[in-house]
Amino acid sequence: MTVLVIAEHDHNTLKPATLNTVTAGIACASGDVHVLVAGANAAEAAMAAAQVPGVARVLVADSPSLAENLAENVAAQVLAIAKNYSHILFPSTANGKNVAPRVAALLDVAQISDITKVDSPDTFERPIYACNAIAIVQSSDAIKVVTVRITGFDAAAATGGNAGVETVDGVLADSGKSSFVGREVTKSERPELTAAKIIVSGGRALGSAEKFQEVMAPLADKLNAGLGASRAAVDAGYAPNDWQVGQTGKIVAPQLYIAAGISGAIQHLAGMKDSKVIVAINKDEEAPIFSVADYGLVADLFTAVPELVEKL
Repeated sequence: MTVLVIAEHDHNTLKPATLNTVTAGIACASGDVHVLVAGANAAEAAMAAAQVPGVARVLVADSPSLAENLAENVAAQVLAIAKNYSHILFPSTANGKNVAPRVAALLDVAQISDITKVDSPDTFERPIYACNAIAIVQSSDAIKVVTVRITGFDAAAATGGNAGVETVDGVLADSGKSSFVGREVTKSERPELTAAKIIVSGGRALGSAEKFQEVMAPLADKLNAGLGASRAAVDAGYAPNDWQVGQTGKIVAPQLYIAAGISGAIQHLAGMKDSKVIVAINKDEEAPIFSVADYGLVADLFTAVPELVEKL
């Protein structure tokens, strides 16, 4: 059984989520693991994929229609080679979750979503009910279309491999079902949340966007950390949407996660409970966040966080 991993990339470099997905692919495979790099002028991303240990072959599909990663066009590219594989794996990211359902539907198979463990080539584990339970899913489909929760698998090494690189025919015709209009990219000197080793998150208790920046930003700067927020803080306008951590935000698993003024609703815990070390600061000693915290401080965040910054 040969596994195909769909690489997530910016045409020049691989996104970290691809490395976690390769690890899942190796767990599924009794044969080789191949990586598809679909894009335009993506030779550098393909060479990066070839260096990942465990990857036997890198397939490069280069076409102008793949330049903007439109889901319909990428799905058509995957379908063009799908019959050669027993498993097709996507990172469970916004891009992966945009393409995978289209591929599964057109193959007439059931998608297996958000896996965190591979029990066997046809049996997988995935969280349900906001991670309150783990479902064991077995599939008899000839081709298994799977999205991989990246926090469930360690990232493969970025170097050390020597896979062959092969060019495949890229999709030439645009599907016409969607078009690229423009892109507004948030620029920040802080690490991106899903790649950050340390994340500092604030909740609704901060009270305003000004207080959020005043209290949380210095701590993030001291630790060179990504800055996150609970959904309640985002909904209240204290933080932008791309900072949201949780079931409906970003799923993260940094080395250190500091939650200040976050009560710990199950939807938030679902997005960060796999962090290696969790520190919670909350004045409510009954806050659910303390149930998953390795270190808990019952204190007013407006006093504790500046003191922590001072000590650092």
